[in-house]
Amino acid sequence: MGDTALIVIDMINSYEHEDADLLLPSVEKAVPTIVGLLERARGRVPVIYANDNFGQWRSHHGEILDQALAGARPDLVEPLRPDDASLFVVKARHSVFYETPLHYLLGQLGVDHVVLCGQVTEQCVLYSALDAHIRHLRVTVPSDAVAHIHPELADAALTMMRRNMAATICQADDVDFGGAPSS
Repeated sequence: MGDTALIVIDMINSYEHEDADLLLPSVEKAVPTIVGLLERARGRVPVIYANDNFGQWRSHHGEILDQALAGARPDLVEPLRPDDASLFVVKARHSVFYETPLHYLLGQLGVDHVVLCGQVTEQCVLYSALDAHIRHLRVTVPSDAVAHIHPELADAALTMMRRNMAATICQADDVDFGGAPSS
């Protein structure tokens, strides 16, 4: 498919957790932008969902999706529903790489550039960007396609990604999926 993959981080979420009230305003703004990224990426580059399993070690992506759709904000989950071509990696901790097969999968797909979107900017997105960087992957983070709990920490995280990890920080409309038109 190409050398770029779109990775959607932790957006399959029930929003029934401690920081949900602080996170939701930012998620509400990011979801339409992520939907636009998905529309542009699908059929052009691999789309990989990397999602927490919420401690349910017998769960798989279908169960995680069903639980999120039954949660407090299905309206934020439904537009981001994985399609049949989407890949899914279940994660247990902050980074999409930690104890997951993601790095191997990206190698099998010939991917050397990841576009990270999702939540939470100052946690899972930041740690995933660092882990991608140390694996010699190019990293792009569209700042309007990530959601945060604390705006000041999110701004600092984006700055760190740009300065310390050589990440491209841009707007979603500026993401290039290998010549895909920006519509």
